Amino acid sequence: MVTQVANIYETKTQSIARQLLAATKENRSFLAQMRDQMRWDDKLLGWAMSNPGLRVQLFRFIDCLPALRSKAEIARHLQEYLGDASVELPSALKGMLNFANADSLPGQVAATTVSTAVETLAHKYISGENIKQVLKTLEQLRRDKMAFTVDLLGEAVITESEAQSYLDRCLDLIEQLTNASKGWSKVSQIDEADGETLPRVQVSVKLTAFYSQFDPLDAKGSQERVSDRVRLLLRRAKELGAAIHFDMEQYAYKDLTIAILKQILMEDEFRTRTDIGVTLQAYLKDTERDLQGLIEWAKQRGYPITIRLVKGAYWDQETIKAAQKDWEIPVFQNKESTDASFEQLTRLLLENHEYLYAAIGSHNVRSQAMAIAIAEELKIPRRRFEVQVLYGMADKLAKALVNQGHRVRVYCPYGDLIPGMSYLIRRLLENTANSSFLRQNLEDRPSEELLAVPQFNEPDSPIVKSNSSFHNSADTDYAIEERRDRALAMIATVRQQLGKSYLPLVNGERMNTLERVDSVNPSNPSEVVGQIGLLSQEQADQAIAAAKAAFPQWRNTPAKERAAILRRAADLMEARRDELSAWMVLETGKALGQADPEVSEAIDFCRFYADEMERLNHGTNYDVPGENNRYHYQPRGISLIISPWNFPLAIPTGMTVASLVAGNCTLLKPAEVSSVIAAKLAEILVEAGIPKGVFQYVPCKGSTVGSYLVKHPDVHMITFTGSQEVGCRIYADAAILQPGQKHLKRVIAEMGGKNAIIVDESADLDQAVQGVVYSAFGYSGQKCSACSRVVVLEPIYETFLNRLVEATRSLNIGAAEIPSTQVGPVIDAAAQNRIKAYIDKGKEEGTVALEMEAPDTGYFVGPVIFTDVSPTAKIAQEEIFGPVLAVMRAKTFDEALAIANGTPFALTGGLYSRTPSHINRAQAEFEVGNLYINRGTTGAIVARQPFGGFKLSGVGSKAGGPDYLLQFLEPRHISENVQRQGFAPIEGVE
Repeated sequence: MVTQVANIYETKTQSIARQLLAATKENRSFLAQMRDQMRWDDKLLGWAMSNPGLRVQLFRFIDCLPALRSKAEIARHLQEYLGDASVELPSALKGMLNFANADSLPGQVAATTVSTAVETLAHKYISGENIKQVLKTLEQLRRDKMAFTVDLLGEAVITESEAQSYLDRCLDLIEQLTNASKGWSKVSQIDEADGETLPRVQVSVKLTAFYSQFDPLDAKGSQERVSDRVRLLLRRAKELGAAIHFDMEQYAYKDLTIAILKQILMEDEFRTRTDIGVTLQAYLKDTERDLQGLIEWAKQRGYPITIRLVKGAYWDQETIKAAQKDWEIPVFQNKESTDASFEQLTRLLLENHEYLYAAIGSHNVRSQAMAIAIAEELKIPRRRFEVQVLYGMADKLAKALVNQGHRVRVYCPYGDLIPGMSYLIRRLLENTANSSFLRQNLEDRPSEELLAVPQFNEPDSPIVKSNSSFHNSADTDYAIEERRDRALAMIATVRQQLGKSYLPLVNGERMNTLERVDSVNPSNPSEVVGQIGLLSQEQADQAIAAAKAAFPQWRNTPAKERAAILRRAADLMEARRDELSAWMVLETGKALGQADPEVSEAIDFCRFYADEMERLNHGTNYDVPGENNRYHYQPRGISLIISPWNFPLAIPTGMTVASLVAGNCTLLKPAEVSSVIAAKLAEILVEAGIPKGVFQYVPCKGSTVGSYLVKHPDVHMITFTGSQEVGCRIYADAAILQPGQKHLKRVIAEMGGKNAIIVDESADLDQAVQGVVYSAFGYSGQKCSACSRVVVLEPIYETFLNRLVEATRSLNIGAAEIPSTQVGPVIDAAAQNRIKAYIDKGKEEGTVALEMEAPDTGYFVGPVIFTDVSPTAKIAQEEIFGPVLAVMRAKTFDEALAIANGTPFALTGGLYSRTPSHINRAQAEFEVGNLYINRGTTGAIVARQPFGGFKLSGVGSKAGGPDYLLQFLEPRHISENVQRQGFAPIEGVE
């Protein structure tokens, strides 16, 4: 029976599709049109379709174009983007770009021609830049018997003032549209159905735009903040008689978006509303589950809403993000699979039309024909079914559907060109993709091919792959409710374990200590996380002796066995991920969203260094006839690790396991304020199989016992991460040859930075503001990679500063365990006092643009932004290690680079720019160990972004890089003469 129904649907689909296809076919082939047309906007599209390399560069230029403020800038960027020798240009474009000077008349002509063409392209897909233009468009659509939904384009909502503005603009738009609609003549085909009068005005909105800090991890808080504004919108829309449709955005927001709307629309006030809709995306693998859930929900609700079914507009973004995060790719990877999913969902939706209304959004003739076939076969009432297209796309299809008597609704984006550019790029990508139905139709593909039944056809492995054989551990995706709830529940579980004692581990035994210190929760210092036993000098000697005794056997343990222990440790960390994150939240005030990636980093260090040791263990042979030459490595001896508190798990793990896998006996001296987490690491290493004496956990006072260990003659190397002052002292002490010492000590020291981000006039300001805010104030600025200076080019200085201040003001400050917190406490009272002293100094050296209040309980410091700061000012030169940001103005890119390079540090730096020459110069001239372009400066990932700096930022190879382990090894070379009486073994001969 099911097959029979499917056959009926298919027969009817083919018949309807062929009618529609005939109506949409051009009289001439697309390529013939392109030869004849002289309009540059059409030429740009044609070139993008035929040349993949040009397509990428052209779309990058279009993305950048709205930020360019003069014809000379446009001409220069045209040459920079399209003048790449690797990009083959059409002769017309090549000739237009053949000017020597961007200020010349040919340069001006090129700029005018291309910018006008792009503006014309934008107007094809954007229904208007102001309400007057939009009304003109909508009135024409109604004359063509088409309904509409208007989408308000805008900047990314990254401040609470912008979220409020978005709501206000939506309310104003609804009011202006409904006022105008009173003068419109009735169009029966779209204004009424089944005796019911339909709203003439429909507005599409984005849920995330109602709250700047919308975050699935803070599901409850996000829901509360969003819901209040949504209720206001729905009430006003009802008063005015307008319909509201909620668009679907990135996958990360999907589940929470659906959950919020389900709850609001079940409230008594809104339960009977049928003028509301929500979008589902067919390219997502779990949309069928979501639609089934909405059907069951609608049955309980008793009143239908509309489901707009679309293919999906963020395919590239979702695929890339999943690959970067090592997550399962949420979208189908083949276009045909998405088409098959769309048809499957269409059938499910339409067969449940009594519970949900259907709006079928597609430019694929077959997709629309299938929906119409099912609707006709099931005799679905007209009110319950409509078709939708995007403004400027599939115009002939829309007209054909109107002529067949269907209700057609056109999705009409409206707004300024700059915020609309991301929308334009998505449309261009869609129009020029090889898999686009519109393109295939224009290319005169055979109708049998265009109308073939799509099949699910997914590859066994992801399309987007890393070029590395090493695979990073995946962070927890907190958009998944189960994982989010489990992680938050673990914080409560760990809290039940607070207050225990953590004693040094020496030679496999716990040692009682005379001195102990409390490790407290910086969000609430009255809460003792653990009591730490501090090693004495005599006990330190015992630890050294145990390491010396254990070293011979550990040195001779095969590298493969040592590596296997690290991999077991990684597996244990993965199993205890939520627990380890919870300990970081409570002991060091690190918010959950930043603690979880640190667990991933620790796991990655274990697995990466295990791989690296096995690679290095093979050594290298340089044999010649009669002589064997082997280059290999041996461990150094006893290694002392001195780890910081700001990355309380990842950094001590990385330094410790690197030392261990290289064959060194290793002592871990953690920072006092993060010693509980280090104790958890010790537990994991012991459970993984590290022998007694090989690894020892030695919490102690850094100024006394720690210093003693640094100077001890039996210690071969010291690996340190921390302040410049302490690092330089260790470096000096280690250089002194102690009595009985027979080696020179190796020191690896990472000592912080004064990191700058440059923002030039071509930057994407949405991206730049968000990146700077996260880099400067994430974990209260307590990262060695944190941004503490931002250098902004003069043309955009005021605009950037205003948004930066408002974005920072919108951050939530509070205890680290609260899911909404973006800025938690600083680590302790000493840090709090030091940061406040710098803030006082900053008030002498600059102007306060923002100083946020902070909670009284706990070691909190609110974010502070200074302007008018001299590059030589104390707050622009010294590492503050707190939520304090200096904003500096530069007239030129040369000056910006000089300011950024003008400190003794060289750790991390950032650049936000869409100017290729600026990017190239920064790569060559920005003096930092890690340069981040068009992304935040924090969050280095093992193997992908090996981390470390130079100048006074430290000495040693980059952590997580291919040469890091070499520091823990001594290279040896053995050369053997294998001749005997004039003969030698010949390779390959028995």
